[in-house]
Amino acid sequence: MFNIVLVEPQIPPNTGTIGRLCVNLGATLHLVKPLGFNIDDKAVKRAGLDYWKDLDLKVWDSFDEFLKAHPINSNSHLSTTKTDNLYFNAKFKKGDYLIFGSETKGLREDILLKYRDRCITIPMGEGGRSLNLGISVGIVAYEALRQNYIGFKKIEIKNRLEKI
Repeated sequence: MFNIVLVEPQIPPNTGTIGRLCVNLGATLHLVKPLGFNIDDKAVKRAGLDYWKDLDLKVWDSFDEFLKAHPINSNSHLSTTKTDNLYFNAKFKKGDYLIFGSETKGLREDILLKYRDRCITIPMGEGGRSLNLGISVGIVAYEALRQNYIGFKKIEIKNRLEKI
């Protein structure tokens, strides 16, 4: 369905929660090193519950390595607080890459500047600086799902019927 990309995530429960979300969406989770934790960390597994075994997971040694395989293009959406382009105005398609930076640094500034037209943000009140990574991924991913729900629903129903 979609590709969720976490660049240098730092907090294990966020990644576990996002992994669980990916399984429920039929999305692939891409983790870009360095990670702020060991992928086998109990906190990651606890947040992901028993979904972790079903996760379509790809791990990349660096963001540059990821970009060589998946260059930023019209199927890429860079989530950042440093733009005015609202996520719900973006046009999401199946197979898109929803890219999120680390909880502490976000995405590299050179990437954000080079691909300004691919940047999206979640609106927040004046007192807020950012949202939790897991919440941010959920907000954007489910807007992408909303825009593509008809096709998703058909796949979901077919998959559930095949399990009966």
